[in-house]
Amino acid sequence: MSTINKTAPKVGFVSLGCPKALVDSEQILTQLRAEGYDISPTYSDADLVVINTCGFIDSAVEESLDAIGEALAENGKVIVTGCLGAKSDLVKKAHPQVLAVTGPHALNEVMSAVHAHLPQPHDPYTSLIPPQGIRLTPSHYAYVKISEGCNHRCTFCIIPSMRGDLISRPLDQVMQESENLIKAGVKELLVISQDTSAYGVDVKYRTGFWRGRPIKTRMTELVSALGDLASDSNAWIRLHYVYPYPHVDEVIPLMADGKILPYLDVPFQHASPRILRAMKRPASSENNLTRIQEWRSICPEITLRSTFIVGFPGETNADFEELLDFLKEAQLDRVGCFAYSPVEGARANALGGHVPEELKEERRARFMAVQEEISSARLLRKVDRRMTVLVDAVDEDVIVARSSADAPEIDGLVYLPNTGGIKTGQFVEVEIIRSDTHDLHANLIPS
Repeated sequence: MSTINKTAPKVGFVSLGCPKALVDSEQILTQLRAEGYDISPTYSDADLVVINTCGFIDSAVEESLDAIGEALAENGKVIVTGCLGAKSDLVKKAHPQVLAVTGPHALNEVMSAVHAHLPQPHDPYTSLIPPQGIRLTPSHYAYVKISEGCNHRCTFCIIPSMRGDLISRPLDQVMQESENLIKAGVKELLVISQDTSAYGVDVKYRTGFWRGRPIKTRMTELVSALGDLASDSNAWIRLHYVYPYPHVDEVIPLMADGKILPYLDVPFQHASPRILRAMKRPASSENNLTRIQEWRSICPEITLRSTFIVGFPGETNADFEELLDFLKEAQLDRVGCFAYSPVEGARANALGGHVPEELKEERRARFMAVQEEISSARLLRKVDRRMTVLVDAVDEDVIVARSSADAPEIDGLVYLPNTGGIKTGQFVEVEIIRSDTHDLHANLIPS
């Protein structure tokens, strides 16, 4: 038996029920030990108690409720999980003092409850994992994934068959990860998922809690909370993969108020209603041109990025021309375009009217030529303006940075001469002196 570390928080543990529940208990105990918690063999020595319950038959329910009552009497701080936890109303009616109740196979929810009521301080001398986790991005920006999977069944996409339906991360987990990243020096958080707009749909926008404050598990409320979190450190919050549902309108005022970056990555994919229906795109009936105008009226500084597919099965010359007309009218800042390519397992492969490869590439080239003119014109309007940029790299003669309009690796860059004293991950003020098709060139404004 391992020696208990007297300085580590101690968790008591009771495991009831079948072998499946036992495996769940093993996973929770493994995670507790991995995070530096000790397991206490007694209620009296524990800082809190986790009880993995059974609720299959009446006698098991009675045994579980008795175990919860005993732990509350002996310790006072109890987290309930397991099959009986799926009947949270029953548990809370019998024992309203419990700290939290989760259902079975809920490792993440149990650990979130433990973190909330028994925080584990990070010890750099004993922990192999920093609080912000192991990341592959540079130290000054990070991606925060808020959900897995997708509820849509777009005919060109096989993501749901690989990742399943939408599963939103608990709000407190997203907020804790974001706080850890900002504390570690991250200056930009990029919010990502398969469908950021749908965050919380799967849990019916249930109320989560962060720092004792109730927050709805919904994109608008999450983004607002992230903006509050980032404001103290002047960090950037950037939104990606936002489908154009009507409730997306709610985040635009947050951009206008400076809580999050005035940047929206919206994968429109096409503009022809007929093609959008064939793609089975969500929000395909929305009037996106009107929505874009409304967004810009609220937040004139907003940067709009999107992706499109040309050469989708059945796309006619008229459909493609409609797409070009949309592009010219929308005046999007950043755009990517792909020629349709059959993906194994995609339902679109069975559609008729496949477009010849040569015509696909011709349309893609025409599309990008139109967008390059738009991009060049929109960047030219930024010349002589002052702006804040985030430094990505410092070379001997040049500094490579990004503005609020530029997501890493997919958008443009801001180049300025290296006059010394500037470090990667630093915000600096610049004046734009010229532009080209994709990038800006600037001079540093002395602080």
